[in-house]
Amino acid sequence: MFGREARGQRQVAKTSGRKHGFPLAPSLAPLAWPVGTISRRTVMNNAGLKAYCMNSLPQILHTISYMALPLLFAMVLHEYAHGWVANQCGDPTAKLQGRLTMNPLAHIDRFGTVILPLLCLIMPGGFFLGWAKPVPIDPRRMRQPRRDMALVAAAGPAMNLALAIGSALLFALLLSIDPTIGSYWSKSEDTPSPDTWHVMFLLPIAVMSVYSVLINVLLMLFNLLPIPPLDGGRILTSLLPGTAAMALMRMEPYGMFILVALIIFDPQIHVIHAITSTLTHSLSNSILSTAVGLGTGDAP
Repeated sequence: MFGREARGQRQVAKTSGRKHGFPLAPSLAPLAWPVGTISRRTVMNNAGLKAYCMNSLPQILHTISYMALPLLFAMVLHEYAHGWVANQCGDPTAKLQGRLTMNPLAHIDRFGTVILPLLCLIMPGGFFLGWAKPVPIDPRRMRQPRRDMALVAAAGPAMNLALAIGSALLFALLLSIDPTIGSYWSKSEDTPSPDTWHVMFLLPIAVMSVYSVLINVLLMLFNLLPIPPLDGGRILTSLLPGTAAMALMRMEPYGMFILVALIIFDPQIHVIHAITSTLTHSLSNSILSTAVGLGTGDAP
């Protein structure tokens, strides 16, 4: 049994440095991101934030301007969390290779992080795909490889959840500073912006904070799918008995094809839609409503 587990951990070491789901998240995980999740007529109940359909270049640029920073933070901190936890577990590989840093340039893949997402925004279609550079992990240097690999894999989604909660609290704080932000967002697209410096300054931050909640919740849920090489697949591999773990790891070379198939056949099976729409919006609304309730002293 120990020999099988050791071979399994070596295999994980070879495959752990693949592209992470973008949402950006880990390991060859193309973030299947429905543009409609944020950009179509989606209303955050308590925030009153209406996102508009991206049917023109100005609207695309407008959306990119608000999504860029939250997406960058989600990606960088997700990868940083993997490397930091690995380092705490005895594997300094990411640190030695300069990946244990907040510098976005260390985590950006030119095609997967920049070119492909822009193409997805410009071209018609429902999905936003991308990835970041993988964080190198060597389980052989960890004190308890099976347990530690599960912790390392869980660190990315946990960071996304923390960022979502922090962004919701920031939004609630901005609403407490200027409640007119919420009432302004509940109005139509043509409503003129109040000519006050604090609204002009706070409104973009508030919009980005709500986008940040949506982005981070989506990345967390997608990357928790129990399919290698996503984080959920790695967590499940570390928790299963040796034989079952080896069987699951053998799926990893086909993980991308499984994800693409799920996306293609989603109109029939609704797996991706359930994650990127139903679960994402439900959890995002819950996080936002709880944060706003705490800010106003009311229970959600």
